[in-house]
Amino acid sequence: MQTIATTYRGLSLLFSLNWDRILFVATIAGALWLGAYVGSL
Repeated sequence: MQTIATTYRGLSLLFSLNWDRILFVATIAGALWLGAYVGSL
């Protein structure tokens, strides 16, 4: 149980520090996917 709590705390800290970078990467990936989809029509 301690390992799960420690892992969750570490992931929570990592996410809170890097949420803007994660959002940026997700936006770029979504734009590339949308561009590929529109290009295939």
